[in-house]
Amino acid sequence: MAQITIDIPDDLAQQLAPFQSQFSDLFTRLIATTLLGQPTPDQSSAASPSLATFATYQEILDFLISQPTSEQIIGFKVSETSQSRLQTLLQRNREATLTPTESAELDLYEQLDTLIGFLKARAFATLKSAPNN
Repeated sequence: MAQITIDIPDDLAQQLAPFQSQFSDLFTRLIATTLLGQPTPDQSSAASPSLATFATYQEILDFLISQPTSEQIIGFKVSETSQSRLQTLLQRNREATLTPTESAELDLYEQLDTLIGFLKARAFATLKSAPNN
């Protein structure tokens, strides 16, 4: 298995450490759908999340690769397009009209929300424990 190494700030590395086991799956999905336009092996084409979801993955990855400060992590929000898509999915979920594809997409948004929530909590804790506070 090949390895890819990226340089990120130590505090960001600590914040991402709990999710390290998920990186391979995340990058596999991102590359397969965004770059190759193919569903990942564990997804049927009938239940593949939309490219909008993977655009949200790309937004988050681009943000993390930019080596954000703790303050920037706390203030991070996905684009209006991503937020709008999530609101649409949540409304369809309330109406019980989600397709299998939309259900899978909503699950991915939930995972991304959890990841960002953990990152923000860790960033906030880092700021609170800084010597100047």
